[in-house]
Amino acid sequence: MAKRKVLKYGDERLRKVAKPVTEFDEDLCELLDDMRDTMYANDGMGLAATQVGVLRRVVIMDLGGSFFELINPEIIASEGEQEEEEGCLSVPNFSDLVKRPEKVTVKAKDRYGYDIEITGEKIFARCACHEIDHLNGILYVDKSKNRQKYFEKYGKK
Repeated sequence: MAKRKVLKYGDERLRKVAKPVTEFDEDLCELLDDMRDTMYANDGMGLAATQVGVLRRVVIMDLGGSFFELINPEIIASEGEQEEEEGCLSVPNFSDLVKRPEKVTVKAKDRYGYDIEITGEKIFARCACHEIDHLNGILYVDKSKNRQKYFEKYGKK
């Protein structure tokens, strides 16, 4: 297992759409393990493969002791609304309010290719939406309440 470099705002790879995972092999397991080490080393709660320069639909999250590995995740249901502050390992030194669903159901595969479906509320919903957005080339600052302030300071990239 190795720590990988987290891409920062402005790196064009963060704006690319990730491709689906088709092979559930040792390379995928190594990526997941590396992402876990990287996320913990950076005090994160979630990480998408695109954030470490791998354009594959892979997400990990640790939400207070509940660890999730989501391969090819997609939100199949959502309800309600919450507005809370978010931050991101790829957008350091900035946090802002973002509206997200209160509850989501995510369909994905695990590291071995088995189907999983998880329904979660509050922080699970927020983190899942945030990380899946990364897989689609979307950063939370694109949706944040004060995004214009951020773009004025750092430029829109």
